[in-house]
Amino acid sequence: MSTNISRSPETKAIALVPGDLAPSLQPAVPLLNENIPTLGSLPIGAHLILRCRKDWRDATVVAASIDRVTLSVGAPSGRTYRVRRPPDSPLSFDGAIPILGAGAWRAGRARYDMRW
Repeated sequence: MSTNISRSPETKAIALVPGDLAPSLQPAVPLLNENIPTLGSLPIGAHLILRCRKDWRDATVVAASIDRVTLSVGAPSGRTYRVRRPPDSPLSFDGAIPILGAGAWRAGRARYDMRW
């Protein structure tokens, strides 16, 4: 089945010249590198090391939405608390361990209550 497409004689052809596109059609934000792992790329239940104010703590991804990722963080006292971070936060890896934050995490890791 072939379709014959023709235009009316009143219609003029428009030639596009590079640079003729309106600025609003171009992306306003440069595209991010797809190879950089982000917090939003981790599945729910994933464990990671999180930089806190004084030390590095264990955290687990408990919820994810378009505008934030919720982490459950273990405190040295044995309790847990939740923090929210943007999903585009960059991660680094130490082997297979995801790390959210910068610095030497092994030296400053929080000591947890060993009774449990």
